[in-house]
Amino acid sequence: MEEKVMAGEKELYLRHELKYQIDALQYQVLQKKLSMVLKPDPNMEANKPYNIRNLYFDDFRDTALCEKQAGVPFREKYRMRIYNHSDAVIKFERKTKINQYSLKESTRITRGEADQIIAGNFDFLAKSKDHLLRDFYLETRCNLMRPVVIVEYDREAYVHPVGNVRITFDTELRTELGATSFFDPNICTMGILDHPSIIMEVKYDEVLPQYIRGLFPNTIRPPAAFGKFAICRTQQKCKMGSPAGGALCSNYGKAPV
Repeated sequence: MEEKVMAGEKELYLRHELKYQIDALQYQVLQKKLSMVLKPDPNMEANKPYNIRNLYFDDFRDTALCEKQAGVPFREKYRMRIYNHSDAVIKFERKTKINQYSLKESTRITRGEADQIIAGNFDFLAKSKDHLLRDFYLETRCNLMRPVVIVEYDREAYVHPVGNVRITFDTELRTELGATSFFDPNICTMGILDHPSIIMEVKYDEVLPQYIRGLFPNTIRPPAAFGKFAICRTQQKCKMGSPAGGALCSNYGKAPV
């Protein structure tokens, strides 16, 4: 039975989301197998990876970061997303984690709206017809939500209709120290991972078909609690001289003395 929740007037289904860190050899073997069963994502022009750039938001307590570090079973984060450094399609999203399930809500916004949000001008969101933007407005007023980190990577994606399966390979994970040059295609970014590992994500609805599950070799390590946002945000804080994520969040959930 599929798990579902209500978001405004929409009924949304929760999905499984598993993440793995794999090396180049594992990627080559898996990519060859998967490409024989799954179809390339339509966003992959000429079957080549496409670029994703996210701008994540957090409140003045760094709640999204600390809840990720603490493994809180119910947590959410907001982000803005563009593809291939273009403002032709700008998405504003909320990613919610509910135990082993994940939920992504998404809405399209204009370049003008995006520029206002980045600049901290949130008042226009209060009258939005979109429940997601109204929820974010309340977060900006109650918890002082603001843009904190850019997360960028290149993605190769494959899809399959049965189980609504989507398997992605993310490479070249990088971030920028600031968060105001979101639409600049020439911003200076820095790599995050110390070695050229690849992040594989496996997403599906109720069941992952056995003929797809069987493509994964036993050498693939168990799913990892790997968050691109948390990794980049922690690295950003270290580079800027702020406490690292672990130190920053060491008192998360503790009552004040």
